[in-house]
Amino acid sequence: MDFTFSEEQQAALEAAKAQFAGVAPDGVPSPALTPGAVADDFDRTLWARLADADLLSLLLDSEYGGAGLDPITLCLVLRESAKALARVPLLEHTAAATTVQAHGSTEAKEELLAQAGRGELTLTVAAHGRTGHDPAELAVVARQRTDDTWVLDGTQTAVPWAHTANFVLVPAHTHDSGRTVLALVPRAHEGVVLADQFSTTGERLAELHLDSARVAAKYLLDADGAWEELRLLLTTGTCALALGLGEKVLEMTSGYTARREQFGHPIATFQAVAVQAADRYIDLRAMEATLWQAAWRISSGAPGALPAAGDVATAKIWASEGIRRVVQTAQHLHGGFGADTDYSLHRYHAWAKHLELSLGPAAAHEETLGDLLAAHPLG
Repeated sequence: MDFTFSEEQQAALEAAKAQFAGVAPDGVPSPALTPGAVADDFDRTLWARLADADLLSLLLDSEYGGAGLDPITLCLVLRESAKALARVPLLEHTAAATTVQAHGSTEAKEELLAQAGRGELTLTVAAHGRTGHDPAELAVVARQRTDDTWVLDGTQTAVPWAHTANFVLVPAHTHDSGRTVLALVPRAHEGVVLADQFSTTGERLAELHLDSARVAAKYLLDADGAWEELRLLLTTGTCALALGLGEKVLEMTSGYTARREQFGHPIATFQAVAVQAADRYIDLRAMEATLWQAAWRISSGAPGALPAAGDVATAKIWASEGIRRVVQTAQHLHGGFGADTDYSLHRYHAWAKHLELSLGPAAAHEETLGDLLAAHPLG
């Protein structure tokens, strides 16, 4: 594989840096001091700027106003967004739009994709199942009616941005054959009930209840492998967010330890401090290498000793374990200052915990990797 980014990817990265440069991580109340959500909606002003910079349509084809780029490009942008704790549904929206483009009906594509690329409507994904630990596709049952509509019943937990998105892309299994399908469910729709949940980040999530919710056939995606592709893209994007957040936290820690003095010397010159920071730097480089390996596999479709799911599982193991160690070390090296709610480190810690567990902690992906190794013995 080649880690060199193309000119188009570099251009998207520079555009992302420009848009996220002015975003303040403490632009909303602290989640540590807020009993409910830190805000009712995502950052609409930033969302409009991302749309104007064509960063919401990166993976869409030109016929929908997009650039036709790949998941590697999306990961570059997500990495920058996490450094600023950008409160926008960039990952879920882009992943859902890309899935509709690849597997949706002609009517759904024409209705949704151009508007999604311009940021005029928002998409999100229900990917955590009924409890957050069971497969998401088993949490909802889809039944086809004689009038060519589909009826959905079930519950999905921890759906991000569901209260403000226009459509939620919901995995489900069919009642008759058990095959996996994806349904585009309008937020304001009969049979759809959203109950408030809250992330460690202070963001408003939703428990999505579907009670005989009818969905038109044009909003159903029934291609084989569609949910697997979407899940791998979401997981890889989460790894990119973890990497960007970790890099920012290590940068904050480096700056603090260079300024903080004890016994007349910056604590960064103390061996114990330097060794801990070096260990976390190694974590970040491992997170980066496994991220780009996973992004390359899902972007290129290149064959490997294991399916691409193995590379994605490896990346998420490193992302979950690595980001936890990075923020814990940062808190330790900052001392009491790291817990000051007037300082933004505690916000990064809260986001890190969310990313660590999102779409499965390291243990879940270790199990996945073990199953893949058992099914595909390495010669």
